[in-house]
Amino acid sequence: MGATGNVAFNAAAFISTLFLLEFGADKFVDHTAIVARRTRIPDSIIALLTAGAEWEELAVVVWSLAQGRPSLAVGNIVGSAISNILGAFSLGLIFRRAGDDDDETQRFDRSSRMYATLLLAVTTFVAPIMHLPGLLVWRVCGAVLVAAFVVYLCSIGWAIRKGVLSAPESDSDDDDSDSDSNSDDDNDGRRLPPSSRAGVDHNGETDPLISREYGHHSPAASQRRSLGYHLLYLVFGFLAMLLAGYVLSRSAANIADALGTSEVLFGVVFLAIATTLPEKFVAVLSGHRGHLGILAANTAGSNIFLLTLCMGAVMLDTSGQFNGGNVAVPELLVLWLSTASFTLTMWIDGRFHRWVGATMLLGYVVFMVVEFTIVRHV
Repeated sequence: MGATGNVAFNAAAFISTLFLLEFGADKFVDHTAIVARRTRIPDSIIALLTAGAEWEELAVVVWSLAQGRPSLAVGNIVGSAISNILGAFSLGLIFRRAGDDDDETQRFDRSSRMYATLLLAVTTFVAPIMHLPGLLVWRVCGAVLVAAFVVYLCSIGWAIRKGVLSAPESDSDDDDSDSDSNSDDDNDGRRLPPSSRAGVDHNGETDPLISREYGHHSPAASQRRSLGYHLLYLVFGFLAMLLAGYVLSRSAANIADALGTSEVLFGVVFLAIATTLPEKFVAVLSGHRGHLGILAANTAGSNIFLLTLCMGAVMLDTSGQFNGGNVAVPELLVLWLSTASFTLTMWIDGRFHRWVGATMLLGYVVFMVVEFTIVRHV
């Protein structure tokens, strides 16, 4: 009864903390964007730092490393990268709007292809190194990956400003009406109804014509929050993510210990599925609304974040030494094959997208079954 109660308690803590993690990430992203606009930081940099950035995953990785659970961290990184493609991107393709197969706007653009190609290059570099742990190799490659993430931000931001790429953005920004920053977003150019977005100037301030269109200002909408208010919520969201990351990693480790399950397995399957639930929701919305460019850019951006910054942090901290086991070759092979299929999809005709999505989703189910029965012998 004691062991059962321990598992039940940690499972409840794990599930409930997912809401805190999403809440903290939402606050952090929303108010970071508002602060950035107030301080005149380019919108392209805002997009790269908010949409397509896995800050909640980084929080889980950091706390897993802090607790001496690097196997849980690396399992979560690999599992989340696979889940973003086979579990989330596939749903976006499946839930495309009916009747859009021959619509030119429903085909992936040049930006999507460039993001996907970059992701394939990163995955091809990282996957072999993850199976060849060594003190010098991992430290050097970890530093290279972190530096590559910085270069990625700078180069993609520059390319967006020059018009070579279009910035990734989160489709969920249009639907999260529960955020406390809604009234401020109206004044800062975020979360406006589609009909009113045309009335937002280049500084992100609402045009007066919008108020006449709706007839009046609400008291909340007419009051502009101070910069300190948004800074406070930014810090609050960041602290919430840190707390959630600690609880998730600790409860996941406790469950794995109680059940005698491999930390890598728990990270690859359970923790990865749980922490990528927001991506799956956004993918469905993006696909259903026909925003395939957003779907592709966010998937690629999320995985580049995971495989550069997060994996770089793991390599620098562990130097290839894992007390709970490393990822296996089949898991790395699935990671590379899923990334290759994602990249190939960028050039596939729109009429076949649903078939590709269904195949990917079926592949994800097969992967989880094989992970339990063959790879980890549960």
